[in-house]
Amino acid sequence: MTTPNLSEEQTVILGLGAKKRLAYMFETVQQFKQVWILNDDDGCVMLANEDDDCVPVWPTREFAEAWATGEWAGCSAKAIPLADWFSRWTPGLEEDDLLIAAFPTEEDDGTILFSDEFEKQLKAPKKKY
Repeated sequence: MTTPNLSEEQTVILGLGAKKRLAYMFETVQQFKQVWILNDDDGCVMLANEDDDCVPVWPTREFAEAWATGEWAGCSAKAIPLADWFSRWTPGLEEDDLLIAAFPTEEDDGTILFSDEFEKQLKAPKKKY
């Protein structure tokens, strides 16, 4: 993954471990009230992780777009407002038995969470990364 459009700070954030990236993700999503996904002509991008299918999510457009390379180069970043996430995405992901890959990078799949766990963390008090 190349990151030519990322700032120095964003590049440092990408280099953080999964736990710190996850804390950064929750703080940023709580601040801006949106989750970022990637879409292609078929809909939301999905990843296979061991035995599970996951929807990758990012805290900002820039991080989502930085991941959209190679086979994902034709994808575009899309913001999902938290109200929509809570009302439509969490129940839909649960119904479809899909997990969330929170803030994946080229080097790591991110933190894999059930959609209800992800929502619970988004609604929890902020934690500093």
